[in-house]
Amino acid sequence: MVNNLHIEYSITLLRKRLFAIIIAMAFLFLLVLGRLLYIQVFWGKELQEKAIDQWTREIPIIASRGLITDRNGVIIASNDDTYTVFVRKSAVKDEKVLKETLSEVLSLSADYVDGRLNKTKSSEIVVKKQVEKEKINELLKRNLDGVYYSRDNKRLYKGDDLLSTIIGFTSNDGKGQSGLEKYYDTYLCGENGQILYETDIIGKEIDGGKATLIPAKSGFNLKLTIDYDIQQICESAMNEAMDVNGAKSAKIIVMNPQNGEILALSNKPSYNLNDIPRDNIEELNALSRNGLICDVYEPGSTFKVLTAVANIEEYYKGNKNAYSLSHVFSSNRYRVVDGQRVKCWSNHANGKHSNLNLEGALENSCNPIFVDIATSLGKETMYKYINLFNYGSKTGVDFSGEASGLVLPESAVKNVDLCRISFGQTIAVSGLQLITATSAMINGGKYYTPNFVSEVYSNEGIIIEKYEKQPKNRVISEKTSEIIRGMLENVVANGSGKQAYIEGYRVAGKTGTAQKYENGHIAQGKYVASFIGFFPADKPEYIALVIVDEPDGQYYGSTVAAPLAKQVFEGIIELKKLKPSK
Repeated sequence: MVNNLHIEYSITLLRKRLFAIIIAMAFLFLLVLGRLLYIQVFWGKELQEKAIDQWTREIPIIASRGLITDRNGVIIASNDDTYTVFVRKSAVKDEKVLKETLSEVLSLSADYVDGRLNKTKSSEIVVKKQVEKEKINELLKRNLDGVYYSRDNKRLYKGDDLLSTIIGFTSNDGKGQSGLEKYYDTYLCGENGQILYETDIIGKEIDGGKATLIPAKSGFNLKLTIDYDIQQICESAMNEAMDVNGAKSAKIIVMNPQNGEILALSNKPSYNLNDIPRDNIEELNALSRNGLICDVYEPGSTFKVLTAVANIEEYYKGNKNAYSLSHVFSSNRYRVVDGQRVKCWSNHANGKHSNLNLEGALENSCNPIFVDIATSLGKETMYKYINLFNYGSKTGVDFSGEASGLVLPESAVKNVDLCRISFGQTIAVSGLQLITATSAMINGGKYYTPNFVSEVYSNEGIIIEKYEKQPKNRVISEKTSEIIRGMLENVVANGSGKQAYIEGYRVAGKTGTAQKYENGHIAQGKYVASFIGFFPADKPEYIALVIVDEPDGQYYGSTVAAPLAKQVFEGIIELKKLKPSK
């Protein structure tokens, strides 16, 4: 009986041990199976890449960067096929001959070539980029072991310095570094490919080994809102501004006020995009900076348009603090605000500043009248319009580094500050802010975000992105917009903007002259002359802002900037064959 129990116990124990062994084996089997599954499914791609990396060597194929064209298809930025020369040290048979040949053909110093080959740890060395095809053909004739070639791109720009501060440039590696080249780099850059060569474990190419091509994918193209022909007209005018006026800088931007499309933009001095001064970073940064977008200035009298618009809009809304269009203002040259005298630029001696209404105030650019308007409307109302027209905020243009402008916080503004703001002092704006806001004032009252690019498309013509123009918001009524257009037309016909007048064409605008400040004080003899104008006055198609910094001699916007705007408008009229207004 005892023996039977002992036998049964032994059998049960054996069964348990066998079951445990089976479970352990099954667990190990599942563990191995899971590991294999993980390696094949989840880790397989990485291991495959490592294996390829160990048994192959790759030569990159640089993707062709996308083209940049103007609105009419004129190619502004394109590519010239060049090549990169590589050396794979493990495949070199005669190092002396290799060094001498590379030095001779590529115009490199012997020390440089020696340094690249012997002081670089990488097994594959870039000797030189952007090598011309003729030199590559010469190297191919020499049949050098260990030397390889891949295509890369050298960017070519139409017109050298034309559009330089808009288009920007790329690095030697083809990556966008400034301007639209940088802002739209993700679209333009494309996707690089490569050629894979089979090698042994030490990286030497296997005789008879196969080469695998992974083709590059070209970048997408940009179609700009820029009109290349209008740009040329602007460039000529700004060159003249620099030469004739001896200015520190000259800038112009031309826009379609009906949708915010930027048609031309020029900053002088500029630089040659095909010969970039990379050795002088300070100079390059200064010349490549887009002052109309990234810098701010006191706008002076061109800002009076906003004060006038605020008064007109509030008057028709029934605000009793707004002046009627027929109200005649005091002809006193001074207004005393917070114990300070705020005076007009004119001495009022010729009687032109007597018996002026709002239209006359704009024609003669009379500061005290705009002080009266700001004082009467009050800080809250004035700041409502400053904010409504996006001063103190970025416009949202498709460009990096846009300035927000400098607007005093409403809570910190004193009455005398508000009065100076009314005629364009104690406030700083970018040129782009000013022309965008003024466009909204004269296009019927709609604020559009300005832009440079209208669409992104592939080489096959497929549109990747299309930027439809929709107004951001309505800022004023159509009635106010119509009235201010008429008033600004009279500024050109009868007032300070006469030198922008073109016989037979309805040109409107406003001049501006602002003193410059340095270290918080007025810089004696230094001015910014400006003019913002548009045509036709009844339904504007073109608006331009001209800014001339520190002109030599004459410095008023009426005598310096207005004639330049006229020159550009006359060029557009001739270019587009625009007929005179009825």
